[in-house]
Amino acid sequence: MKLSAESPLNVPGIRPVLLAQFFSAFADNALLFATLAMLKNAAYPDWSQPILQMVFVIAYILLAPFVGHFADRFSKGRVMMVANSIKLIGVIAIGVNISPFLGYSLVGIGAAAYSPAKYGILGELLPTKQLVKGNGLMESSTIAAILFGSVSGGILADWHVSTALLVCAIIYALAVMANVMIPKLDAARPHGNYHPKRLVDQFFQACQTLWQDKICRFSLIGTSMFWGAGVTLRFLLVIWVPVALGIQDNTTPTTLNAMVAIGIVVGAFVAAKWVSLQHAGKALPAGIAVGLLVVVFALETHLLPAYGLLVLVGIFGGFFVVPLNALLQERGQQTVGTGSAIAVQNLGENSVMLAMLVLYSVAIWLGATAVVTGVAFGILFALAITCLWLWQLKRKA
Repeated sequence: MKLSAESPLNVPGIRPVLLAQFFSAFADNALLFATLAMLKNAAYPDWSQPILQMVFVIAYILLAPFVGHFADRFSKGRVMMVANSIKLIGVIAIGVNISPFLGYSLVGIGAAAYSPAKYGILGELLPTKQLVKGNGLMESSTIAAILFGSVSGGILADWHVSTALLVCAIIYALAVMANVMIPKLDAARPHGNYHPKRLVDQFFQACQTLWQDKICRFSLIGTSMFWGAGVTLRFLLVIWVPVALGIQDNTTPTTLNAMVAIGIVVGAFVAAKWVSLQHAGKALPAGIAVGLLVVVFALETHLLPAYGLLVLVGIFGGFFVVPLNALLQERGQQTVGTGSAIAVQNLGENSVMLAMLVLYSVAIWLGATAVVTGVAFGILFALAITCLWLWQLKRKA
């Protein structure tokens, strides 16, 4: 297929970035379901499963003041390589029977370092007019990896958990190799005082700058709520399947998760085509639709309709989040630097994830059913996005 001259894929360095992101995200998602299967085989209680993700997001929160500067201090392709190497060490730690929570926390450290670099490098490689398209490609690569990684993790875990972990290690190694292929760019901010206290002060100054900016605040709130909702839905699927469908395997939840991934690929593509940075607010009604569809899904008791509903959840979700990501990158590059802006975004997203996971674990511990939890979660998400939409309309009026 002949590419347009305006295609981001024609920009040198973009293809290895997307390839590295695919491998890294593939292994991330396969590893989650393989480790969940390990917990299930060891008879851990249902409420303990989200704790696995909690140790992951806590790494993001604790490292938030430092990873943005790390991404801006060095060439971002090399930062991505180091981060994937840390993930590789984490999966090896899980595979040799060290605590899965400790090993997964190492993967979280690698992911925290990786995120500002993987998004920040788009702003350095691409002109502003191609950022939405570039983000669409990044999200499509990520979600395609979620699709194949989740399903592969579930299938392999049903067959043999140790084999699943070995595959994850191999894929992380491939991600490191792809990172080596990324051209070495100049560091965004190679000079400066990198004393830890100064970095913390600078990070909170960046937080203040971005949250005081109405456009950045709008993007930060929207993306944080979306990814907080996404991680909660993933764990909800794990307990919803045996209750609603009577299926006990590891493959079915991962297949349902893949349906969301398919939808997000479509939604990200549509957003890249139809939504500009100047009209990113048009994506907000799609977020409301996500919440309402989750309510309908939670009440479903048949597999095929559930597949269709989750594809729709993904389509509206992809359409919702891609313009907001691009908006923050463009605005962040003008203010505090792309790496620092993404680090601030990660703090917001992972703080919301942690809060939602805690609420989810408490609800399950108190005996709430998967159906009740799903309905409540969908309603609350739809109401939150509605409030954000009304605030954005009032701001523009």
